Amino acid sequence: MAEQLEFFPVQSPCRGICQSDERGYCRGCMRSRDERFYWQSMSDAQKQDVLRLCRQRLLRKIRANKAIPAEDPDQPSLF
Repeated sequence: MAEQLEFFPVQSPCRGICQSDERGYCRGCMRSRDERFYWQSMSDAQKQDVLRLCRQRLLRKIRANKAIPAEDPDQPSLF
């Protein structure tokens, strides 16, 4: 498959929230430690692949959080 021409460099997805979650991914951008470390030396195609993986990780995390039922509502029932 031919590589698409990019007119602008792929920007880093960093949001300035540089904390790792329990799985080792950044809480802000969802990149692994190695993906963050080697970002500057990656080709644009590799960066696009990392961004795709980050989107998948974020969606997986959102789905997992929705699956957890709320035990106690934030506001008590009036009835």
